[in-house]
Amino acid sequence: MTRRSHASQGGTALVVGMIMLVLITLMLMTALNLGTTNFRAMSNMQFRAEATAAANKAIEQVIGSPFTDAPAAEEVLVDLDNNGATDYSVQIAQPQCVFAAQAFGADPSSLSLPPSMSVASTWSTVWDIDATVNGADNAGGAAVRVRTGVRVLLTEVEKDAVCP
Repeated sequence: MTRRSHASQGGTALVVGMIMLVLITLMLMTALNLGTTNFRAMSNMQFRAEATAAANKAIEQVIGSPFTDAPAAEEVLVDLDNNGATDYSVQIAQPQCVFAAQAFGADPSSLSLPPSMSVASTWSTVWDIDATVNGADNAGGAAVRVRTGVRVLLTEVEKDAVCP
């Protein structure tokens, strides 16, 4: 009788072993998928942080230029790691003058402005600068948009030329 019970259980061990192999394989595949998903999420977060830094750097470059002379849309190529290769292409929309008011109060510093700019001829203007970094190079395709405002003192003639 013991011989028969060993013979009838021989196939059962093989089936149980195969089920265990399938379960272990499914667990490994699930772990691999979770790891890949986490990697993609971290890559998108890194892209977002770098793209935001690139947009801010491009905005600073525009603000440092005489952009109020002839406001125009432009593309700014940004090299974040200073290796000589362009890392991001930032699209800067045409800067918009959103507010202008005559600057009252004390005269601006005579050291930083020409003497022709007095209180009567100085206008405080507020500009909206909009930068966009498209995510074509990013696996997730995410895009970043950064907007900032800046105040610029202009003469009345300059203000009339660029502000409504």
